[in-house]
Amino acid sequence: TEIGILSTSLSQNVIENETLDQEKTARIIQRLNISMSERIRIFDQSGALIIDSKKFAKTEGPENQDNLDDDSLYTIRVLKNMAKFIIELLPEKRVLPQYPESASLQAADYPDANDAINGNPSLSAWNSSDNNIFLSAAAPLRRDGAVYGAVLLTRTAQDINQDIGDVWLNILGAFLITLVITILLSIYLSGVIASPLRKLAKAAEGVRRGKLTSDDIPDFSHRKDEIGELSIALKEMTSALWERMDLIERFAADVAHELKNPLTSLRSATETALIVKNAKDKEKLMDIVRHDIERLDRLITDISHASRLDTELSRDVFEKTGLRDVLHNIINVYKDPLERKNIKADNWSNTADVNGIKITTESNIENDVHVLGHTGRLEQVCENLLSNALSFSPKGSNIKIIVSSGEKRVRISFEDEGPGIPENKIETIFKRFYTQRPEHEDYGKHSGLGLSICKQIVTAMGGEIFAENITNENNEITGARFKIILNKSEAQ
Repeated sequence: TEIGILSTSLSQNVIENETLDQEKTARIIQRLNISMSERIRIFDQSGALIIDSKKFAKTEGPENQDNLDDDSLYTIRVLKNMAKFIIELLPEKRVLPQYPESASLQAADYPDANDAINGNPSLSAWNSSDNNIFLSAAAPLRRDGAVYGAVLLTRTAQDINQDIGDVWLNILGAFLITLVITILLSIYLSGVIASPLRKLAKAAEGVRRGKLTSDDIPDFSHRKDEIGELSIALKEMTSALWERMDLIERFAADVAHELKNPLTSLRSATETALIVKNAKDKEKLMDIVRHDIERLDRLITDISHASRLDTELSRDVFEKTGLRDVLHNIINVYKDPLERKNIKADNWSNTADVNGIKITTESNIENDVHVLGHTGRLEQVCENLLSNALSFSPKGSNIKIIVSSGEKRVRISFEDEGPGIPENKIETIFKRFYTQRPEHEDYGKHSGLGLSICKQIVTAMGGEIFAENITNENNEITGARFKIILNKSEAQ
């Protein structure tokens, strides 16, 4: 705008007789120099410099002045010196050509002035020698369409430099605020997240080395976040681990104790056989040896199955299991092959006769009921309980398998008419290696792991198993009842 006004004013006032009036032009430039901060240069038609406002100024022109740096430029340099590593990250580099500073008196050495001599107004931005933005503008001096000269206006863009300085200050301020927030947030996260995680990791390492228990795990359950959940999970996992280790230790102790009895008997029989002369006594001792060997074989087989059971149960996938077919299959085992019904049961009614003992199935529901479990494991439990009931039931008695269904759970009861269970042994019978057999049955025929395995399987399925005595009106024991409670499958 300024260059347009200036060129128009000069064109109207200083061009006379198709030439520039240098004296009049000099007077106008001298007056303008008082009110304007720009440097004004006038070139004639041939491109020669005829007037330079620098001659009227008390200070040097924009190209050579070192004292034009105001407070804003000084602030920028201070910021650069104090925080170079920050300023270098800012988009400070300017893609501007270097201003052609020279003492030339020809318009050809000034691109804008050269364009103006050729009749084309020009406006350019440059990079000065002191790394500041420098502006130049030139316009032709015309009269009646002819070019009689050009005017070149140059100045330092102090307002732009001021704005750039302000932007740098704002960016630096935002960076410092962000840095402070980041440091405070890091300290907060270190105390709230990293420190508890380090404590939990240290505790987990202590558990791995066997030096810590679940009580030594830091308790962050009061926190309603993932770290609180992690501490609870670690405590529960450690508790389960120690419980499993205790079970293994007790199992090993029980195994050692159970194996020691037949081994002691075997050793005693073999030592006695060496000194006995009577043939009948030797035969009797050999029977004891055979019995103890069979007992050891049975114990080792059952112990092997029991030791693998935990691992196998953890791998089993519990799914929808039809209870009617399970009971149908285990009762069919005791039938003559020709008497067995179809593999798939169409109702609950099923009976079998085993050495004069009648087995029947009863239910208060018509349709099949499904539980969440494993068919093979569930059949193993029911078969063990039925076999146990047969062991204690006298001839001519009945064994009933009763199924009742609730809203969410199913109950299966095995009832016999045997001697019942001693009141002080109702809980003990589910312990590993505990045996209490009928008087007519040979000692050592059972390992005492059957009911223990039943409880282990039912517990793994999320159910319960317990025993109780059946009594009459006179409070006399008339039999025993084993009851299994299992969860119904959601998809019936």
